Order: sequence, then C-alpha cells, then structure tokens
Amino acid sequence: MSSSSTLRDPRVAQALDRMFTRAEQDDAAFQRAADRRPEGFDDTDSQQRADAWSEIYMPISADAGRLLYTLIRAVRPKTVVEFGMSYGISTLHLAAAVRDNGAGRVLTTEMSAAKIEAARRTFEETGLRDVITVLEGDALHRLPEELDADGAGSQVDFVLLDGWKDLYIPVLRALEPRLAPGALVIADDTTFESVKPYLDYVRDPANGYEGVTFPVEDGMEISCRL
Repeated sequence: MSSSSTLRDPRVAQALDRMFTRAEQDDAAFQRAADRRPEGFDDTDSQQRADAWSEIYMPISADAGRLLYTLIRAVRPKTVVEFGMSYGISTLHLAAAVRDNGAGRVLTTEMSAAKIEAARRTFEETGLRDVITVLEGDALHRLPEELDADGAGSQVDFVLLDGWKDLYIPVLRALEPRLAPGALVIADDTTFESVKPYLDYVRDPANGYEGVTFPVEDGMEISCRL
C-alpha cells in the first residue's frame, strides 16, 4: 500500500488537468451535437445517445473525484464498478485509489467507441491501464457477464453510478445479487430531477440501504448495502 497519492503523479495530474480543461467546453459541444442530431433520433436509445454525445465529457468535479479517491482508500474494495466512464476522469480517480491500496481492480462501462479509444490511451499514458477493465456496450449485460465469468465468489464492494440517470436503478438492481455486505454505492448528480426515482429507491428501508447525500457539486448520494 502506498503512503503517497497517485493523483499527484505528474502523468495523472496532467491528464486530469487536460480533461477538466476540455470539459469546460461541454456547453458548446452539447450545442454542436444537438444541431447535428439526425431526423428520427431516439433519446431513449442508450447507444444513440452515447454516439450523439460522444464529444461531451460530462465529468465529475475535482472535489467529487477526491471524495471518490478518499472513500476507496478508506474502505479498500477489491472490485470497483463504474457505470458511465465517459472520457475517464472519474475512472482515473478510482484507479489511482486502487493502485495506492495495493490491490483491487476497476470495471468500467461505456457505449461510445470514441470515448473508449481516447480513455484507453489516457489509461496507458498514466500507467493505470493494468488496474482498469473497460467493458464496451450495454452495462446491464456486460457487467453481469464479466462478474459471472469471474466465478460465483465474485463480489462488488464499491459502485459509482454516473451514466444515464434513467438507468441508475436497473444497473443497481443488476448488481445487487453481487453486492458485498457493506458495499458502498455512490450516485452522482442527485440534484437532477431524473435521479429522484433512484433516490426514492435507495432511501426506502425495504430495499436494504442506509445513506446520506454529500453536498459536492451536483450532489452525491452515498449508500451502504446493509
């Protein structure tokens, strides 16, 4: 286990600075994407959305990234699952913490081929690719497939939900049979109206979670699997 933070490695710090700077242009990128959407575009189709918004970073904030890093260093999960990699800003924070713990892995999901290609280059450049597995395609299918391939004993200890908000509940439900007791589930953007059904779900005692909202950027819900 490292006594220093990989987030301070110049390769990682420079990559994060570069991506956060590019993410400042998200509003303009969103407008360009909206202007060129083809006729018949279906915003409920996850792959179409991913392809249409492939220029947009949609990142967590720097404070949220440090929160994720800190939580992983504290709880020392063996398997970290991320729903919604985008260009990999959040993934770098997760992977840096796993690296510094000295054990563990990050399984992350993304549907945009362009984002996956760019993120893999970044993971290679930062020296973190060996602790990251990128699953391309529908997280609802790819995550169970990957975890099942690891055997019946495979458990998930830490989850970050930061993909399409309408899929937060389906992805969590798909992971629930594999959640270890005490697993942490972090959901980003809790101030969004589209996240309300998810919040209702994890705040219902019948569903087996206890949690709290953390006031960072657009809000994060931190839930513990009881």
